[in-house]
Amino acid sequence: MRLLVTGGAGFIGSNFVHHVVAHTDDHVTVLDALTYAGNRASLAGLPSERVEFVHGDITDAALVSGLFAEADAVVHYAAESHNDNSLHDPRPFLDTNIVGTYTLLEAARRHDVRFHHISTDEVYGDLELDDPERFTESTPYNPSSPYSSTKAGSDLLVRAWARSFGVRATISNCSNNYGPYQHVEKFIPRQITNVIRGIRPRLYGEGRNVRDWIHADDHSSAVLTILDRGRIGETYLIGADGERSNRDVVERILTLMGEPAGAYDHVMDRAGHDLRYAIDSTKLRTELGWAPRFSDFEAGLAATIAWYRANESWWAPSKAGVEAFYAGKGQ
Repeated sequence: MRLLVTGGAGFIGSNFVHHVVAHTDDHVTVLDALTYAGNRASLAGLPSERVEFVHGDITDAALVSGLFAEADAVVHYAAESHNDNSLHDPRPFLDTNIVGTYTLLEAARRHDVRFHHISTDEVYGDLELDDPERFTESTPYNPSSPYSSTKAGSDLLVRAWARSFGVRATISNCSNNYGPYQHVEKFIPRQITNVIRGIRPRLYGEGRNVRDWIHADDHSSAVLTILDRGRIGETYLIGADGERSNRDVVERILTLMGEPAGAYDHVMDRAGHDLRYAIDSTKLRTELGWAPRFSDFEAGLAATIAWYRANESWWAPSKAGVEAFYAGKGQ
């Protein structure tokens, strides 16, 4: 199969490309604008006869149409995805997440290409810390930031194009990913790389906020499963039962890296910091037979730490700038 992967030089997109190359015979074309979160080095070492890179923007209708004409299926990862950045300047999130998704859907409609849209659990808002419920496919949308609002909007566009125009589309909403190739501005790699550099990790507020973590390789296997066997027009939630408080995650990182569990500092909490995300992936598991490989969060975290230790040349160029940015915010 000829796959087009938008945002394939980003974190979860590049993990997906590596997974496809390792587990299928498919040819992959990556379309990426290489904004600060995209990195060609994340695709290094992949066979050139299997993976082609195109530098471009998903809002470029002519470029997108030409690539769709040569694809059997498209997996759409490209997105602006940093909550804090969306509070500072929402416009890029509207351009990429809304206009970009619209541009792709029109190309999928024109060329009748199978289309899978990658989304986030943040479209559902958040849950109380003591709430036993988890997000399901029928949970009402309740986004709380420009980022999550634009992702919710892109989900609704996909549903509308599937229903109104017959686009052969599916959607997946995933919990928080961790693993190789994640930008050091993000929570887990920032803490890991701080410890490597001898910097004390920093924890927002009291660290009670809960995220539902999934290894990026498990996310990739779920997406391939949906692309292969998912019902057109359906939404599937992807999760690995990985609920952990931010404090627990920081302390586990420190312990796994041979440091005292309490060797971190508390800093000012983030604005509008959602309390808890939790995914119920029953539909994906029962209908499509998917299951995560990294069901043990600590094992996945240890593998991630090992990757960042072994690949400092990949993350080092971004580290100083990220820390300077957060230092200016007292974080």
